[in-house]
Amino acid sequence: MPHRRPFVGGNWKMNTDLAAAVELADDIVAGEQGLHQVCDIAVFPPFPYLQAVGRTLGHSGIRLGAQDVYHQPNGAFTGEVSADMLLDLNARVALIGHSERRHVIGEDDDLIARKAAAAVAAGLDIILCVGETWEQREIGATESINLAQLEAGLSGIEPGRMRQVTIAYEPVWAIGTGRTATPDDAEAVHALLRGKLAALYDDSTANSVRIQYGGSVKANNARDLFARPNIDGGLIGGASLKADEFLAIVRAAAGAAPG
Repeated sequence: MPHRRPFVGGNWKMNTDLAAAVELADDIVAGEQGLHQVCDIAVFPPFPYLQAVGRTLGHSGIRLGAQDVYHQPNGAFTGEVSADMLLDLNARVALIGHSERRHVIGEDDDLIARKAAAAVAAGLDIILCVGETWEQREIGATESINLAQLEAGLSGIEPGRMRQVTIAYEPVWAIGTGRTATPDDAEAVHALLRGKLAALYDDSTANSVRIQYGGSVKANNARDLFARPNIDGGLIGGASLKADEFLAIVRAAAGAAPG
């Protein structure tokens, strides 16, 4: 099996205040005890706290990430944040196409593709999120929805840039609901996505790109999920707001890493 270094991201969403964000980052740094040497770790605080959290992370090896990024470098785009602004704050990775951006904010595949292409061109790593709703799953559209979102999101990214890309499969029906895809169900979609990567690029690219699972991952189910051959870590929501729980998930990913 190809060696893929696991990757766990903590998406704090629209939670915390300044003091809580700094405290959470500090607790994660204090508790990770070298886990970043075997597992990539990133946290994604709200935009207003990026600088303070980044300062707290310091040289810990835990990466600072942004929950979104715009596709233009500058200009009259009120409320948006560019890739260069994020890089200026030492953020090195951005979420693209999270389900809440798709289904709450209303971002479509075209906008997500433009964001992904602009972010990698500027030098950011990205986590491109894909996933189906419960209604889509019920009508048997899981495969078609995920494959279409993946292909659209990667449409502007050349093969040489794929080293900057991680994919996150996050079934919308499992986010924040307490309902989690079974490890076998998640693995099936991850294998499907990896096959699509091979078709879009080549086998080498498909085998090297990491695919995270996101959807009510907790310390008590992480190990079973991460043990599957095509699941390379997780994009963690609610559980990332508690340092102990988040670090337990990171340890599960590190323990599942190929030797």
